[in-house]
Amino acid sequence: MGSLNVEKKWVFPLVISSLVCVFLLATSFNMGLISSLHTINQIFSIFQFRTNQTLYAESKVSGSTPPHSIPKTPRFAYLVSGSKGDLEKLWRTLHALYHPRNYYVVHLDLESPVEERMELASRVEKQPIFSKVGNVYMITKANMVTYRGPTMVSNTLHACAILLRKSKDWDWFINLSASDYPLVTQDDLLYVFSTINRNLNFIEHTSQLGWKNDKRAMPLMIDPGLYSTTKADIFWATPRRPLPTAFKLFTGSAWMVLTHSFVEYLVWGWDNLPRTLLMYYTNFVSSPEGYFHTVICNVPEFAMTAVNHDLHYISWDNPPKQHPHTLTLNDTAKMVASGAAFARKFKHNDPVLDKIDKDLLGRKNGSFTPGGWCSDPPKCFKVGDLDKIKPGPGAERFRRLLARLALAAKTKRDQCT
Repeated sequence: MGSLNVEKKWVFPLVISSLVCVFLLATSFNMGLISSLHTINQIFSIFQFRTNQTLYAESKVSGSTPPHSIPKTPRFAYLVSGSKGDLEKLWRTLHALYHPRNYYVVHLDLESPVEERMELASRVEKQPIFSKVGNVYMITKANMVTYRGPTMVSNTLHACAILLRKSKDWDWFINLSASDYPLVTQDDLLYVFSTINRNLNFIEHTSQLGWKNDKRAMPLMIDPGLYSTTKADIFWATPRRPLPTAFKLFTGSAWMVLTHSFVEYLVWGWDNLPRTLLMYYTNFVSSPEGYFHTVICNVPEFAMTAVNHDLHYISWDNPPKQHPHTLTLNDTAKMVASGAAFARKFKHNDPVLDKIDKDLLGRKNGSFTPGGWCSDPPKCFKVGDLDKIKPGPGAERFRRLLARLALAAKTKRDQCT
């Protein structure tokens, strides 16, 4: 009986201990199950996110926009850039180019004095129409820009990224310098571009590099502008490199009119080619004359959209077409006959600019170029109907140029060859 009483004393604690163990085991199992389910949900959400990204990228590649959602009149997104001493030139060019439908990024590079950049920022902020419409943006954190290195490409892509972030409803990106000037009004440009295919990229290009193979593609150079706050000349590295076999090199004008879809491709880079070529052109002399051209011509869906013209009138030295002549009154007839939308390069306040203002743009000194949007022409201090377009004689000149380019593009002779 004594031993039985002892056994009975242990039964109750044993049962209690067993129940506690079962409870703890069950709790542990449940917590592990919950944790496991949480982990699975996380993994599922990651794959779902990546799947959505892929579908999103593919939709961007196709560039499919329902025809009924495309406005009849397009919009342009401009980059107007300058350097030391270019403040007044840039300000005049901006006024000659301005239209409330468009978007503008202005930039004075790091070589320009702080005072010039602050003055430009102040003018943009205080200009009544800019303030009211809100379509002019300044890159306040200035970039170093050296034409011979890749920093101009970097600055252009920076402006593209800003424009993509600010608005999604523009159709073409146009890069200009403070030394450029329009030869047609924005109403002329908008009118003619409203009649053409919005997938066309205007970028002068050729695969016949000639002397550039030996002098630019094969040497390796380093641009101090990538890491220095002061401008310095590029320096050379050894050894030289062979020509690439993974892609075909193209060269051409650094001034372009690019579609919204191609700019998205460059900036978002869902395909790796834009990044690969950006790294390659980091060590390429005068990369602005090759990067965009090589990208567009090595992507089949964009190569077929490349029209071989930069829409500029430029009087080059001959040979080797590296330094444009400064345009004067003597070049007026040739500029007009070219039908081009823009010309370069000009000195600050040269008399030829006054003639362009008077004869081609109808612009008064210090005012905007008149257009259908002006509710008080010719000064254009008030914004009226943005959809009202009043093309002038410049539209017909420019239309004839595009007709010639369209004919050349139709034969495929000048497209990425």
